[in-house]
Amino acid sequence: MKIRSLTLALSLGSLALVVSACSSDFGSAASAANPPAGDRLLVATTVSPITSIASSIGGNKVDVEGIVPEGTNSHTYEPAPQVAALLSKADIVFINGLKLEDPTAELAQANMKSGANLIEIGTTVLPEGEYIYDFSFPKSEGKPNPHLWTDPIYAAKYATVIRDTFIKRDPKNADYYSENFVRFDKKATELANALRKDQATVPVGNLKLLTYHDAYAYFAKNFGWTVIGAVQPKNFSDPTAAEVAALIEQVKSQKVPTIFGSEVFPSKVLEEIGRATGAKYEASLRDDDLPGSPGDSDHSWLGLMKYDYITMIQGLGGTTKNLEAVNTSSGVKDSAKYPQ
Repeated sequence: MKIRSLTLALSLGSLALVVSACSSDFGSAASAANPPAGDRLLVATTVSPITSIASSIGGNKVDVEGIVPEGTNSHTYEPAPQVAALLSKADIVFINGLKLEDPTAELAQANMKSGANLIEIGTTVLPEGEYIYDFSFPKSEGKPNPHLWTDPIYAAKYATVIRDTFIKRDPKNADYYSENFVRFDKKATELANALRKDQATVPVGNLKLLTYHDAYAYFAKNFGWTVIGAVQPKNFSDPTAAEVAALIEQVKSQKVPTIFGSEVFPSKVLEEIGRATGAKYEASLRDDDLPGSPGDSDHSWLGLMKYDYITMIQGLGGTTKNLEAVNTSSGVKDSAKYPQ
């Protein structure tokens, strides 16, 4: 586990997905009265999926504040000077790790108060032997693909780390954090099950992804999809003409029906590939920009991944009745601050 801390020895416990029965979305712990602001943990987070998961577990017992503005390229994000003020006050700083937010990690190390915890969640849950290096993240550069949260299995593991951290720092509210974790874990499992059912409706051989951003490598490995490429290469610039030509040939030869762009970063290259191959260009996929606006019912990790899975499966010729039936409410009010 990768933790930079003066006080915390974090124990993961079980990382397995647990399907637990729950009588109501609003049980006694989730509806507990808010403690005074000074009694709540101040939690800083980086990308919005982590912010959302932390808020789902922490509920009204913690104050969660995001750092990376939604719609920003988290790989190239440089924290503004005022972020140092948040980091200097935070009790816990959650980052993804796996070399995604190095500038933020360095700023945190330079400014965190004594006793605060800097926790790299992705680095914690992913053994080094399972790192994925690929066309966007070559091993020679030492930065593995960091996008674990697009896989519900890993999202539940993120929630496990967050739960255990909160319990270590705030043991009097252990039952509250544990109950919220069960709610989230149940929803992540429901989403994964719906995904498996709906992806079975995709024509044989069509579970192939050509995306703008290389954000689905771990998801593809665990759910049996194939990532054939990403338009945004390792240096986050447009690909060369030769690379585009190779992608065009690959899309043609593999008969990929739809290629997926980014809602945040429109891609003329993908449009060109679509025209050259006859593949549909779907420009609305997301990897860390939550749907809607803060406070909306679908502005959450659950809402994000439900939207992406539906978009991908429908684009590849499948149906999504099971995913559409998933209620994305975790039963915990999201009061986190999401920079825009």
